[in-house]
Amino acid sequence: MVNPQGISQSDSPSAGPQYDELVRFLVQPFLDASDALKVDCEISPSKPRVWVRLAIEGDDKGRVFGRGRRNIEAIRMVLEATAQAAGQSLHLDIYGAGNSRTDTPPPTREANPRIPRPQSRQSGLPRPSSQPRSPE
Repeated sequence: MVNPQGISQSDSPSAGPQYDELVRFLVQPFLDASDALKVDCEISPSKPRVWVRLAIEGDDKGRVFGRGRRNIEAIRMVLEATAQAAGQSLHLDIYGAGNSRTDTPPPTREANPRIPRPQSRQSGLPRPSSQPRSPE
């Protein structure tokens, strides 16, 4: 049955969000092959929690994450907003080829010495002294 807004009764918010379909809708534009994405959603019956697990194969993982992780953070934000609107909390795990978890923070300089050090200031102003100023 369709209500006046054009939404069928099975698509109503009381039925709950279809996280697997939403993830596929958000991630599909970044993939070369549609079968490179596997989605698993687990909704806790006792607590309002949702676990979404993505497995991305091949080079598509880099496009899904995006430069500076912008794409995956935007996808995460949409999923969390959807879960919040449904009164749930969401946890997103992302796996790459070989089932290794890839949703980790970016490497630090100590972990990867190839990350360049920040450039020093090039202004004509003197650097602040670490010595306390004496009253004049």
